[in-house]
Amino acid sequence: MQIPALHPDTIEEVKRRVDICEVISDYVVLRKRGKDMIGLCPFHNEKTPSFTVSQEKQLYYCFGCLAAGNAITFLRNLEKRSFAEVVLDLAKRYQVPVQTLEPKQKQELQRQISIREQLYEVLAVTTQFYQHALQNSGGEALSYLKKQRQLEDTTIKQFALGYAPQGWETLYRYLVDTKRYPVALVEKAGLIKPRKQGSGYYDVFRDRVMVPIRDILGRTIAFGGRTLTDEQPKYLNSPETELFYKGKTLFALDQAKNAISQADRVVVVEGYFDAIALHQSGINDVVASLGTALSVEQIKLVLRYCDSKQLVLNFDADPAGMKATQRAIGAVADLAYKGEVQLKILNIPDGKDADEYLYTHSTEDYQKLLADAPLWIDWQIKEVIKDKDLKQVTDFQQASQKIVSLLKKIINKDTREYYVSYCAEILSLGEARLVPLRVENLLTQINSESSNQNWDNSSHQYPSSPTNNRNKYNNKFQYSYENSSRNRNTSKLVKETNARSLPEQAEALLLQIYLHHSEHRQIITNLLEERDLQFTFSHHRFLWRKIIESFENIQKEDIISTLQDKCCEYETEMSQISHLFHLNEKTQHEISKYIIQVVQTAIACMEKNLREKRYRHYLELWEQTDPEKEPEKYKSYCQAFYDEKNKLKELERQRQFSIVDLI
Repeated sequence: MQIPALHPDTIEEVKRRVDICEVISDYVVLRKRGKDMIGLCPFHNEKTPSFTVSQEKQLYYCFGCLAAGNAITFLRNLEKRSFAEVVLDLAKRYQVPVQTLEPKQKQELQRQISIREQLYEVLAVTTQFYQHALQNSGGEALSYLKKQRQLEDTTIKQFALGYAPQGWETLYRYLVDTKRYPVALVEKAGLIKPRKQGSGYYDVFRDRVMVPIRDILGRTIAFGGRTLTDEQPKYLNSPETELFYKGKTLFALDQAKNAISQADRVVVVEGYFDAIALHQSGINDVVASLGTALSVEQIKLVLRYCDSKQLVLNFDADPAGMKATQRAIGAVADLAYKGEVQLKILNIPDGKDADEYLYTHSTEDYQKLLADAPLWIDWQIKEVIKDKDLKQVTDFQQASQKIVSLLKKIINKDTREYYVSYCAEILSLGEARLVPLRVENLLTQINSESSNQNWDNSSHQYPSSPTNNRNKYNNKFQYSYENSSRNRNTSKLVKETNARSLPEQAEALLLQIYLHHSEHRQIITNLLEERDLQFTFSHHRFLWRKIIESFENIQKEDIISTLQDKCCEYETEMSQISHLFHLNEKTQHEISKYIIQVVQTAIACMEKNLREKRYRHYLELWEQTDPEKEPEKYKSYCQAFYDEKNKLKELERQRQFSIVDLI
């Protein structure tokens, strides 16, 4: 089949996304040598490796047979395939949308190529215009750069900083009237806009310090402007054009790429002037994002120049900067979990940004901050527990769940074990004897099977023999559930004289805490409402109803005596709940030590009891449904059955203690 002509944007995007080392590694065993990779050339027979691959340049070269090229060239020559076939395969591999050209579009393509070259020219001329304006009519802007930003003349020249004059049509007149560039071309470059009312155009940038944004080859593709007045926004970027895509561009990468290779590290900051200030101070392995969330494409682009894949995020420590950091972590998290990125987070003390920090500190001070920057997972853990009172059940639950979600994704076993111990110490609140329990609990949750299987996935087949399969799942699951708490402490169960079931004991514990620990009453009420739980034993429901009925009139200090008075006329119920109004010193002491865990475990046990009833109910409905006659109901009951089953597993993982161990 003849492949239509491919659009140049598709070809360029494939070239940009492809990783030559990944491609060639499918055919050649590559080994590290210095900054490059080396292996046996696939194009001629050799015993001594002479085939070199540069990830930085995305090129290969053989010193033996002189074969050379990029990833596309490699596959074309090795597999004897056409250019279009290779590009299509790579587009599929790297998930690049494919655009094609019709024969009539070829002439238009040539015109577009010409336009791109003209855009580069217009933007280069504009850069010179802004530079000239800064030195000749930009007194306030020049003063801002030198005094407020403390930039030297050499730095201003290095980054081609300039000034956009105040007039609404100053640049327009220069480019269109003086230089005779077509209006449409200047508009395509993102430098002017049509007026909303009437005819004519106005300059996009006015009375702003101008920062050229350049591509990897050092060509200006856009601008960033910083206002000198109260005009909003404070920072303004060029609109996206044929040359400029915010999510695929990093400021100062053209200046930083060599330093990144030498330092084997890249530092990403939030603003232009942070990057410029660091370069001026001699820290040159620095790039800046462009006011948008850092993308995976930007990260992969810059890491081509860094063999160790060490990436340090140094965003502002204000709320906006912290959100930007979290967004950036979200983009790179998968790569970090796999070990493809060594991600670190640097928050400068006192909430300062890099530019501000360097006003009062030396280059060495900043270098030390970089060296001491924590790995992203350490930073994330600190963020999880920050501003949380782990002695409070709700905060403890939230922190525990977030920590588990972080740890579950760590692939390296040794790394995971280290952080499990570290987090167990945090959650133990200084109680050394609780650390093993926390470790066990974290590992149980981390190593358990995923409880979020998608039973609606078309590739999943429902059991063909409903009864046999369901009984198998049911028996296995029930056995593990019924024995999980017994195996924890069999001796205590044997000695247990009270015949109350675990759900009854859990409800009793929760009511005792409510009665004797007033500071936890609202938490218990909230948890019951959030999980839509009711007391299942009639005497407990009776007491809870009396509590609710009398709540507004009950004072904290006399709640027990008030309730006793209200319940004394109900002899049967009183005989079943009277023990709840009393708490001996030993039990009080034991509960107080683990009160958060007691509440959490009791709530989980109550919900488990509710879920088990639903589990059995949906299992019965599933067994009674004919999949051929009522396929929708059959599927619905199956889904509900497994939802309850998975929720039960989750509840078991949440339990901090066995109820029996607590009593």
